[in-house]
Amino acid sequence: MALSISAVVLLAIVVFLLIRKSGLKGGHAVVCMLLGFYLASSSIAPTISELTSNVAGMIGGLKF
Repeated sequence: MALSISAVVLLAIVVFLLIRKSGLKGGHAVVCMLLGFYLASSSIAPTISELTSNVAGMIGGLKF
């Protein structure tokens, strides 16, 4: 659960920065949010969740 909360915070920061610096309109951000909301309730949600977990695991496994 901590991963999904931090992913939400990270994505919120990215959207905020895009709105402030790159000229992303507020309406575009709302459309992206609604897309994410509807994707979460679709049949593809488990696949997206698994992909996100796998990518986070790969990033977490990197050694510098």
